[in-house]
Amino acid sequence: MHSNRYIIVYSTIMVVLVAVSLTFVAVQLKPRQEDNIRIEKMQNILASANIATTVTNAIETYNKFITQTLVVNNKGEEIKGSDAFGLDMALEIKKPVDQQQLPVFIATLEDGKKYSIFPLRGKGLWGPIWGYLSLTEDFNTIYGVTFDHKGETPGLGAEINTDIFEKPWGGKQLFDLDGIFTSITVTKGGARPGDIHAVDAISGGTITSKGLEKMVKDCMLSYEVYIKNKGRI
Repeated sequence: MHSNRYIIVYSTIMVVLVAVSLTFVAVQLKPRQEDNIRIEKMQNILASANIATTVTNAIETYNKFITQTLVVNNKGEEIKGSDAFGLDMALEIKKPVDQQQLPVFIATLEDGKKYSIFPLRGKGLWGPIWGYLSLTEDFNTIYGVTFDHKGETPGLGAEINTDIFEKPWGGKQLFDLDGIFTSITVTKGGARPGDIHAVDAISGGTITSKGLEKMVKDCMLSYEVYIKNKGRI
């Protein structure tokens, strides 16, 4: 029968060995995990401009179609020396609006048309939600969107990252005829036919839908001056 001292020493050694092993594995896997996160981000940026990719061709496709990146502030002024891709919107939205650094990605398609892509970050029912929104060259009309979430309810709020919810955003407009920022209303019960400032909410996912509506409005409002300057709205 083993003494208490033996058990304590043995347990301590095992805990140390397991901890060292887990640390080694984590260190070895970290570069791969970071690459996966980077590739997924590229895919999401491109998806908002309706550019399909795979994990294997994401980097090549991103480098082909994303022809310019820049960072601006809420006054529409470019911030030199900042890395648009490396900015974390989860951190930026926690800052006062006048201190936020706001990334912009410019995609140039093979037909020569350019689309400006803006990152989004907000809060759903159970946790963070995020996405990207692209505008056409008029800097008013939405070309495409992509949304995602951390833990929204499957079959309900989690539907924000499905084509059924995302596709209707194409063609909607952020500004009204007088150039006033209107954003997009996510309407419970369905948007009125022909309403260029509204999309259908997710059935049974009201809180997530409204969280997404607020995310789009708050984030795009930060870009208002930049967008107006570019689009001459």
